[in-house]
Amino acid sequence: MTSIIRLEKVNKSFVGEGVTTNAVQDVSTALHKSQLISLVGTSGSGKSTLLSLIGTLDKPTSGAIYFDDMDVATLKGNKLADFRFQNIGFIFQQFHLLPTLTAIENVMAPLFGRKVPFNKMKKAKELLEQVGLEEKMHSLPSQLSGGQQQRVAIARALINEPDWLLADEPTGNLDSHTGVKIFELIQQLKVNTKCGILLVTHDRSLAMKADRILEMKDGLIVNDNQLGEAG
Repeated sequence: MTSIIRLEKVNKSFVGEGVTTNAVQDVSTALHKSQLISLVGTSGSGKSTLLSLIGTLDKPTSGAIYFDDMDVATLKGNKLADFRFQNIGFIFQQFHLLPTLTAIENVMAPLFGRKVPFNKMKKAKELLEQVGLEEKMHSLPSQLSGGQQQRVAIARALINEPDWLLADEPTGNLDSHTGVKIFELIQQLKVNTKCGILLVTHDRSLAMKADRILEMKDGLIVNDNQLGEAG
């Protein structure tokens, strides 16, 4: 169980056509599992890049990221994939549901080919019930609204019982009313599952409902606002 993610002087640069872009610059912070944390900033500020680094989908150019005392840079290949599977659930703006699979099959998809200590079908059904889609479990993505598809994606992110949930603009493709409902669902799941949540959003009104707001600009964290702490 990972309680704290620590970033120490994390940098990420990209080089293209002779130009170096410093997407993340000298970021040092600690993320606590007890908090729902919003990551905000204008487009190009480095939010999604930082989320990818924390989620071990990319590696820093320099600096270190620790899950408790584990330096994830020391993990390679299958060990890194297993660590990611065991510790992190991802929610994306684009949903990324497989169009030929039903809702319940999409929820179970991360478990295909993996052995887990629980019944996959039972767990998927429970999660779809938690997100309010028990009546849609046999529907294809094309038969679901945008909000319903995102609910399936959230259930899928939780199927491996992760310690941390990383969400990249989970309300970005939804209307404002549906976006609020999805955010409220994430808040409730925070209470129910006890997982840590880091949520990238451009919606300041939603960000203000978090326990803590990290604001980025030009690859830097320029503000760290503690609003409170979930129990």
